Amino acid sequence: MAEPPRTDRPGPGTATRPPRPTSRDVAHAAGVSQATVSLVLGDKWRGRVSERTAGLVRNTARELGYRPNLAARNLRLGRTRTALLVVPALTHEFFARVYTGAASVAAEHSFGVVLYPSPEGVGPAKDPFASARAALDGVIASSIASEALAAIRGTDLPLVMLDSDPAGSGAAAHVNLDIADAMRQVTDHLLGLGHRRITHLASAVTSWTFTVRAETLAEAVRGVPGALVRTVPSALEVHAAREAAERALGGPGPRPTALICDSDVLAAGAVKAVRKLGLRVPDDVSVTGFDDLALATAVEPELTTVRLPAEQVGEHGMSALLAILDGREPENTVLPVSLVIRGSTAPPPAA
Repeated sequence: MAEPPRTDRPGPGTATRPPRPTSRDVAHAAGVSQATVSLVLGDKWRGRVSERTAGLVRNTARELGYRPNLAARNLRLGRTRTALLVVPALTHEFFARVYTGAASVAAEHSFGVVLYPSPEGVGPAKDPFASARAALDGVIASSIASEALAAIRGTDLPLVMLDSDPAGSGAAAHVNLDIADAMRQVTDHLLGLGHRRITHLASAVTSWTFTVRAETLAEAVRGVPGALVRTVPSALEVHAAREAAERALGGPGPRPTALICDSDVLAAGAVKAVRKLGLRVPDDVSVTGFDDLALATAVEPELTTVRLPAEQVGEHGMSALLAILDGREPENTVLPVSLVIRGSTAPPPAA
């Protein structure tokens, strides 16, 4: 018995599904060629297509509901359209915001971001690439994630470093915060209030960013009559910071009138130490932080701190990686920072 002819007509009660829009449909609706659509949606239009035309193509594709076949494109390009973001700990608000910035730019270019946070909070496990190397197009890494850097530099993946020594080798691009200016702003603020006995509650993590803070602080007080800085290291957590601040405030010699902390987390511990010793912030001791996390306005008094644009760090890091993958010259970026003066700083108590 002969097989009946096939038909594409839907049966009774079957909804008709509209055909999936194609790049040809986008080209026709936008009044451009398919090649132009391919350049724009493949993010290779700069220098070849006007910004106006690129916007028109993207809007048309969005209106039609067109989605490129990423699997086919990636197979053709030999790419996975995936970047690895290496950070010390996603539980730290700063790095969560870095991820948010990187992911937002990645999404605009149909890229994904895979996170590699440290299971212990500082210094990731030894080699994040053993099974993932073939599934990545590039890496964006924080310098604080120091233990992973050797493994990163041992691959042929393009690397963008965040908050790292700009003179360092191995990275195709650097995205930095103006950390030296940040510490100068903090120090100038305290010196201007009249503080001369200062303790630096410093991160015990070995990293370029913390080294710059210590060096800049020492330089800023050099030559200021009567100014003295003592450094007390601490792990990056509140309890350790409280203990370190207690040692600094209760040690021999004149008590410091200001505590400059390498992070808002350390500053929160310092505030607790001041209160535990029966002192007051800022009447007896001024305290400053770094980062301007949500924590900075949760403590009382609210922290004078340095606002670091964490999301912009992630955005610029991802943009630099995309430029490298597109064969363009990436930008080495230094992002400005700002001092936010709140209630935790005041002139020192009268001698």
